[in-house]
Amino acid sequence: MSQGQGQGQGGGSHSLAFRVMRLCRPSFNVDPPLRLDPTDLFVGEDLFDDPSAAPAPSLSAAASDNSDPNYRNRFLLHHFSDAMGLSGLLVLPQSFGAIYLGETFCSYISINNSSNFEVREVIIKAEIQTERQRILLLDTSKSPVESIRAGGRYDFIVEHDVKELGPHTLVCTALYNDGDGERKYLPQFFKFIVANPLSVRTKVRVIKETTFLEACIENHTKSNLFMDQVDFEPAQHYSATILKGDGHHSEKDSPTRETFKPPVLIRSGGGIYNYLYQLTSPSDGLAQTKVEGSNVLGKLQITWRTNLGEPGRLQTQQILGTPPTKKEIELQVVEVPSIINLQKPFRIKLNLTNQTDKELGPFEVSLSQNGSYGERVVMINGLQSMVLSQVQALGSTDFHLNLIATKPGIQRISGLTVFDTREMKSYEPLPDLEIFVDMD
Repeated sequence: MSQGQGQGQGGGSHSLAFRVMRLCRPSFNVDPPLRLDPTDLFVGEDLFDDPSAAPAPSLSAAASDNSDPNYRNRFLLHHFSDAMGLSGLLVLPQSFGAIYLGETFCSYISINNSSNFEVREVIIKAEIQTERQRILLLDTSKSPVESIRAGGRYDFIVEHDVKELGPHTLVCTALYNDGDGERKYLPQFFKFIVANPLSVRTKVRVIKETTFLEACIENHTKSNLFMDQVDFEPAQHYSATILKGDGHHSEKDSPTRETFKPPVLIRSGGGIYNYLYQLTSPSDGLAQTKVEGSNVLGKLQITWRTNLGEPGRLQTQQILGTPPTKKEIELQVVEVPSIINLQKPFRIKLNLTNQTDKELGPFEVSLSQNGSYGERVVMINGLQSMVLSQVQALGSTDFHLNLIATKPGIQRISGLTVFDTREMKSYEPLPDLEIFVDMD
């Protein structure tokens, strides 16, 4: 428990006074002096590189057998665990300490009667005040404390889940009857700052129909954090899968791996850990319910514990990605011949879909003459462009395209482009399509 002193207001002297102590878990007592084994000084660790060499007797072991009234051997290593510097003792917090977002603020409050007479009908209130709101933690208005004797006290515990950053004030008030029957009002204020324990930086990459989200979590506290859970809750039109690196072969297919998996450790003072999620959108009709132009991917739910198990929990704001761009038309390959012979015409079946709410076209379908495609191996057989009629709103049309291949082996059909003759605009070419050309 760490104590805090509050600022009081109100005229005149008061019989009562609040004392606030923060309830938090202790820390390990670490002995700062370096302990050593004299064997390492006089013999050196190289002795143990030779398996046939017998270890020299440890001076520290001999020193531990005898009493040491002068503390002459206090820096000697009497046990291998002494090297950690942990004495086995716990230290209670000596100050109010740092309070972080996502933690539970727990406080032990004592109201003391320092006068020589009894006070009666004590109404106590405790509340947290932030820049945005006031949250009531305790109110004894309906059942006042009957009396607090001279030199006595009344104790209680309050808790508050910290959900806001910045300055906070714990306001404690007491309304009571003094020894002479006078009704007095005592307010006291205990101020503290709530800091951010973590920073979350995200990167979004879109590859075809798959979105990858990288979340980098950095620890800003003075304590190591053990991450119990870092889950990504995707938006309604996404499904998310966490991607992990391959672990040790002994951990694979282990039935206890998920049950007893160790928590992720993020070290104090700037330690980081990266998480990678794969987001996919269903390809069926459900995907059409996605709000047009919406770029909300989802949010992260993060839970952790400190060295001695104190929990914390945070939820990020909605993570935004690149706004989806709705294509006006979509060109897809429906059918490709199973056998394609060299220098012999073949036909592929394609589908053109109008994804707008208006009529589009007429269109011209051709193989782009852009030099970036290099030497053309697969060409249109016949007229170099094919004219398609108008396509109704949200409608589609199937058509065939005659092609011919000039080289055998694995080849690509590339640069297939649709041009709107009325709007005078070209659309994004069809992705390259690989085919196998037979010599026969």
